[in-house]
Amino acid sequence: MSYAHQPVMLREVLEILAPKPARRYLDATVGGGGHAGEILRLSSPDGTLLGLDCDDQAIAAAGRALDRFGERVTLRRSGFDRAREVLDEVGWPGVDGLLLDLGLSSHQLDTPERGFGFQSDARLDMRMDRRRPVDAHELVNSLPVVELERIIRDFGEEPRARRIASAIDARRREEAIDSTRQLAETVARAMGGSLRRARKAGRPATHPATRTFQAVRIAVNRELESLETFLESAYELLCAKGRLVIISFHSLEDRLVKRAFRRWGLDCVCPPRVPACVCGWARKATAITKRPRVPSEEEVRVNPRARSARLRAVERV
Repeated sequence: MSYAHQPVMLREVLEILAPKPARRYLDATVGGGGHAGEILRLSSPDGTLLGLDCDDQAIAAAGRALDRFGERVTLRRSGFDRAREVLDEVGWPGVDGLLLDLGLSSHQLDTPERGFGFQSDARLDMRMDRRRPVDAHELVNSLPVVELERIIRDFGEEPRARRIASAIDARRREEAIDSTRQLAETVARAMGGSLRRARKAGRPATHPATRTFQAVRIAVNRELESLETFLESAYELLCAKGRLVIISFHSLEDRLVKRAFRRWGLDCVCPPRVPACVCGWARKATAITKRPRVPSEEEVRVNPRARSARLRAVERV
């Protein structure tokens, strides 16, 4: 199966990064190379790009898609939370532009054996990095019901987490929940089998298991922990006037990005009651986007999976 992924908010990313020759760029979630290819094209003839991805299939696909750029592109199989280590390995002190696209690729969603979705039946997996020892099958079948409820509630923002966790526990006591379809059916029955109402007119209703699948995927891949690690000091990856663009796809991610960017823009992080500044903090970056940008109606029409994207960007001082 070919690696298919349509880059989300490509126009907005290129507008903010404004790729130029002789500059260095980091695509920390390179996927199939859609964003990276355009960054390299616009930074010709000598702009360079480092692409990271923890998914071996993504790295292979990016290698094929970007092969035409020759030595201008370097690819590494790595999570974005290890970006500093990889930059040191390749001898780059910093980059002029950095992109982090936190969404799942269409390839991951549409490849049944990856076990991310419930449109087809497959073994529960959901690992972006298939070197991880714990997959969704082990998590769903072995976690204590209290912990399962917490994951579904906190990572899926699911108000009926207790009911769903209890239903999963009852089923796995009878037999292991091996497949995506079994998990989806279990959740649907726990919620009465009906589809959720669409949040806005014109949007299709979502499957009742959508939030639970999101929660399990986040837990398996430790997505929020990785993002928090990255955001602790991501500004240090940027050269002066370097720009960072992050595209998130749910409120948990966007909240972390918003909080980090806000902190980077402060001149002091001392508690309010401290009479004089003792923190030693200095402003790290300036916001480019005061509010998150969202995909155009045309992009959502062509690529419905882009509809929940939120883009935020900063520039290093």
